[in-house]
Amino acid sequence: MLLLMYRHGLRVSELTGARRADIDLDAGRIWVKRNKDGLSTNQPLQGDELRALRAYLRMRKDYLPWLFLSSQGGQMTRQNVNYLIQQAGVRASLGHVHPHMLRHTCGHVLANKGTDTRLLQDWLGHRDIRHTAWYTRTSSKRFEGVWQD
Repeated sequence: MLLLMYRHGLRVSELTGARRADIDLDAGRIWVKRNKDGLSTNQPLQGDELRALRAYLRMRKDYLPWLFLSSQGGQMTRQNVNYLIQQAGVRASLGHVHPHMLRHTCGHVLANKGTDTRLLQDWLGHRDIRHTAWYTRTSSKRFEGVWQD
């Protein structure tokens, strides 16, 4: 769950709303249905994501439609995710952490890798480029090569 949230910049509600049908393990793709009037996209899954999802889905003995289930066997809730991330932060001695930090980290990492702003906008599902520009403004990578001919 955390890997998908980080790699795809998922909001908690996008993660908890994900369904098994959103994952195509054969094609290595995930349908990211964005909330908040965002742009939904079909994104590639990396090898580690595919391996983790395959292992997780092999363990499942149910036919429920949701991708992730709570410990009680129902749809994962926002509160479940908040609790899991908060506990992971405590165990890792990170202090106060919250799920949206994974989305912000995704944006910052991609901006620092030099990802095109428009591609980053689409990846995160932003309709307004101003929301994406926040990530690129703080990236020192954008200044590299300014004085090179």
